[in-house]
Amino acid sequence: MNKPAIDIGLISQSTSFDALTADRTWVNQAVSLIQADSHRSADTHLIKLNLSAFPGIDFYLKDESTHVTGSLKHRLARSLFLYGICNGNIHEGTTIVEASSGSTAISEAYFARLLGLPFIAVVPEGTSSEKLNSIRHYGGTIAFAESSLLYEEAERLANVHNGHYMDQFTFAERVTDWRGNNNIAESLFEQMALETHPIPAWVVVGAGTGGTSATIGRFIRYKAQHYGSSRLCVADPEGSVFYDVFNAKQTGAEPASATKSNIEGVGRPRHEPSFNPHVVDLMFKVKDEASIATALWLESLLNRKFGGSTGLNVYAAIQLAQDMHSKGEQGSIVTLICDDGARYRDTVHNSAWRSDLGLNVEPIIEMLNTLR
Repeated sequence: MNKPAIDIGLISQSTSFDALTADRTWVNQAVSLIQADSHRSADTHLIKLNLSAFPGIDFYLKDESTHVTGSLKHRLARSLFLYGICNGNIHEGTTIVEASSGSTAISEAYFARLLGLPFIAVVPEGTSSEKLNSIRHYGGTIAFAESSLLYEEAERLANVHNGHYMDQFTFAERVTDWRGNNNIAESLFEQMALETHPIPAWVVVGAGTGGTSATIGRFIRYKAQHYGSSRLCVADPEGSVFYDVFNAKQTGAEPASATKSNIEGVGRPRHEPSFNPHVVDLMFKVKDEASIATALWLESLLNRKFGGSTGLNVYAAIQLAQDMHSKGEQGSIVTLICDDGARYRDTVHNSAWRSDLGLNVEPIIEMLNTLR
């Protein structure tokens, strides 16, 4: 029996096959460029820090400042671009827009330039000049907005330019494969394998988007057979709501209202979608004086400058060590060097800036010196 012929006229074609092929070709090239960039990157170093006040407790600082764009956000930016490209949101010529206090914007500007895409960073007033210069260095354009209006302005600009709003605060927790694939958690735990205490008692991070804490918290649970004894502590600065969100999870109380963090890169005035309090074991609220003082103190130990977010992490790690020491416990604590401290010459490392904010760091530095 003869088969009926297909009536081509009944088929509608949404767009030309040539256009689809050209787009797929660009996508393949873009992903290859990003993967090649990643392949050229060595893993970030794990620095051991010994403090005589805590015998039997080892501190480790994973130095994320050694990424080519100088911060932990290099990992996030890479993942955001891959996510946007593979989801069909980013194409050849797409204008990329991001709301960022600086570090994420720097890293996204780098990847946008790598792919030949326009990039606009929407940043709050007061962002350090070093960060702004770095965004421009990678070809990014800067738009200023009030902190409370960053999201709306970024979305508006993306619509105006028919572009793509990356929205790190929503997507940070889902763009990274938390099960492994050389994410920061897998890297961190593998680097600890030959240490005296290879399974950290605590991993300490700050939260900006919440993506890093979500990745590490999930990884610990996923690898419970190996790392289930590790716990995750998130340090939160003054003016941020995350600490109250975590407490609300425990008590059912409504989170208190927040203001604005003086520690760039961490802390948010609202509960960002990427912050998952359910994978966090403990949170500390750290005063700005303590974060800034610890950043300055670390320079005397490691002969380099650090930002306030690194100081925040290390101060929280010291609080955990004091608790472990009082209980006669030994073990290791791992935290992060978030970015290059040179970005904060106008703020953290500027005595006039500290004075204007009423930050008296000297007594805390004196206390920290007794731990050496």
